Amino acid sequence: MTDFANTAFSILELAAIREGQSIQATLQHSLQLAQYAEELGYSRMLLAEHHNMNGIASSATSILLSYLLSNTSHLVLGSGGIMLPNHSPLVVAEQFGTLATLFPNRVVLGLGRAPGTDPMTMRALRRGNQGSEDQFPQDVLEILQYFKKPRPNQQIIATPGQNTYVPVLLLGSSLFSAQLAAQFGLPYAFASHFAPRFLEEAIKIYRENFQPSEYLSEPYLAIGVPTVVAETDEEAEHLATTAYQRILALLRGHSLKLKPPISSMQGLWSAGEQQAVKNFYGIAQIGSINSVQQGLIELAERYPINEFIFTCDIYDMQKRLNNFKYLMQIKQNV
Repeated sequence: MTDFANTAFSILELAAIREGQSIQATLQHSLQLAQYAEELGYSRMLLAEHHNMNGIASSATSILLSYLLSNTSHLVLGSGGIMLPNHSPLVVAEQFGTLATLFPNRVVLGLGRAPGTDPMTMRALRRGNQGSEDQFPQDVLEILQYFKKPRPNQQIIATPGQNTYVPVLLLGSSLFSAQLAAQFGLPYAFASHFAPRFLEEAIKIYRENFQPSEYLSEPYLAIGVPTVVAETDEEAEHLATTAYQRILALLRGHSLKLKPPISSMQGLWSAGEQQAVKNFYGIAQIGSINSVQQGLIELAERYPINEFIFTCDIYDMQKRLNNFKYLMQIKQNV
């Protein structure tokens, strides 16, 4: 059983662009959220890398991280994650080594195996030098070495990067990264905020196969949890229609910009689409403070986790900030 009081609370920020609002407003809101998360006492805030998605503004992840780090004082910030098939491991190490040098002990590098975009966009990102998901294990080891003291006669050295020992965690929505994180003795974050289907199996594989390493002596597990917390269950369900509309748009290949909440989803989705959205949000916590508190406690009792990483798609920016305030109140009251 997880000790709920000692479970870390963190945030995954997708920098969602809202209908009728500018990208600049989105990035300013990301900063406002980072500053508020720091004030509330969140463990860390991670940014997700996506490309060619008109509803997500965190594509230049390391640049946005630099902006947030420069305007906060102690909050740990990082990627959740950098999608390695899109990048050279050396460039990633240099970027995050630079951030870690400028902001010591405040930077974490989460790495993902998927490209986080479509094949055409992936080709645009790397042109004739496309990475492959099959290269992921070797790329991870390469980055880990760039962050250490260089080996004797090591010919390629990340500068900045060497001797920064940037903390690395692996992210995944399938079982492959669970096995790899266990093999390398790294922290593991499962993307249950959109792919909860394999959560139990991934946890089992990670914990049963974990090998102690220079990074961790025992498993460290984080899970993504979508949230919509409001004053009442009814208000939360109303606000959640923004999230439902976004996943429906994703399923249909439409714009991912956040839409204002609506009175009812009836008539907008088919029975199959409604079930698909429900599956996507299988462990979502939507409701009042009391309802979500009970839901989070049940999750913590069911899964041996160390950290909740919360997402939130609420259209109204102040109500989105309130969502994270309510979550921290839950932590402090238990």
